Amino acid sequence: MSNRNILKEANRIVVKVGTSTLTYDNGRINLTRIEKLTRVLSDIMNSGKEVILVTSGAIGVGVSKLKLKEKPKSIREKQAVAAVGQCELMHIYSKFFGEYSHTVGQVLLTRDVVEDDHIRNNVCNTFETLIENGIIPIVNENDTVSIDEIENIVRFGDNDNLSAIVSKLINADLLIILSDIDGFYDSDPRKNKDSKLIREITEITPELEECCGGAGSNLGTGGMITKLTAAKTATESGVNMVLANGKDPKIILNILKGEEVGTLFLSC
Repeated sequence: MSNRNILKEANRIVVKVGTSTLTYDNGRINLTRIEKLTRVLSDIMNSGKEVILVTSGAIGVGVSKLKLKEKPKSIREKQAVAAVGQCELMHIYSKFFGEYSHTVGQVLLTRDVVEDDHIRNNVCNTFETLIENGIIPIVNENDTVSIDEIENIVRFGDNDNLSAIVSKLINADLLIILSDIDGFYDSDPRKNKDSKLIREITEITPELEECCGGAGSNLGTGGMITKLTAAKTATESGVNMVLANGKDPKIILNILKGEEVGTLFLSC
C-alpha cells in the first residue's frame, strides 16, 4: 500500500499558508486565491473533517491596505502595519468563509505558548472548544506583541514552525504547508535547473539540511530550512506533513485523495 493512502484517513488537518500564497508578486492581496482557499477548506469541513488554518500575511496585507510602496524597515513600523493587516486579513477570511456558511475564530499566539504549561493548556482548550463547535480556528503569530517572526530570531519562519507547533498541540493527523515551491528539492530549483523533487522523506538527515540553502521568497520570511525544521517538529510528534505549491488551493483536495503531489514527510 502506498504511504500516500494514509492521508485519506486524516481527520484533523492543519493547513498553513504563507504570504507568497496570499499576495501577488507586487505585494497586493490575491483575493481570487484566498477565495479558492476558503472554498476548498469549507468543502473539507463539510465532508466531516476538522480544519485549522495557520496564516501569515498580516504585514503583507497591511502594506497593501495602507498602499505603502514597500515593507517598512523598523520593528515599530512593521508591528503597526501588522496591526492594520491582521484586522483586514481576518475580515477577508470571515467574509469568504461566511459565504460558505462557516464561522471563524482568531487565535493569535506568541512564543510563550510552547514554554508555559498553563498558557499551553489554555490554548489547547480554546482550540478544542472551537473545533467542537465547528468553528475554524485561524492562527497567526501576534506580530504586534512578538518580534520573533518579524526579526526571524527564533525561526518561526513565516509561521512554518508555528504551524508545526500548533499541529503538535492539537494532535493533528496531517499538516499541509502551502508555499511558492512544488515541494522539497535536493537543491534550490531557482538556482539549479537539474534539481530533483524528493517525493517522500522518512528521515530528516544532516544531508537533507544541507540541501536547503535557506532560500526564501521576497515577501515571506521563511526559507526551506524553516520548512525542514517544521517537518522535524511535526513528524517527531506523530504528525505527517506535506509541503506543496499553494498557487492552486485545490491541491489540498489532491493531497487528501492520496495523490502524489508535493513532498510527504512521514511521521516517526
